[in-house]
Amino acid sequence: MAEAAASAAREEIDTILKRADEATAADLLTADGYIFAAPENLAAIAGMMKEFFDRTYYDVLGKIEGRPYAQMVCAGSDGENAVRQTARIATGWRLKAVQEPIIICTHAQTTEQILAEKTIKDADLQRCRDLGAAMGAGLSMGVF
Repeated sequence: MAEAAASAAREEIDTILKRADEATAADLLTADGYIFAAPENLAAIAGMMKEFFDRTYYDVLGKIEGRPYAQMVCAGSDGENAVRQTARIATGWRLKAVQEPIIICTHAQTTEQILAEKTIKDADLQRCRDLGAAMGAGLSMGVF
């Protein structure tokens, strides 16, 4: 999902894709906009993403206000709570949501399904590409 969005954004603007455990406050400070992508685990954003927000939150507070963001969540059944959590963090940073969140549901409900590698359908990957392209175009044109 993240790779699809980044690839499409890259056609419009310089784009960096980083895993949450590799991203830093400096990355947030130098970026013009953000697409936050994470799985939902046990009705919450994945621990790695939560740790990223915890680790960077205060270092960028008051320094990235007004920047655009969008989000994508991959969930087994719902995804809404992960969306709410990310939106609350973005609200604290005073970011501007520029697109509706994308929730892609894998319908993984059994232990075996949950632990298995996920395959995202082409139509859902296109939604991710569309989100990335729109973010890239908006930033490139100065719309955001």
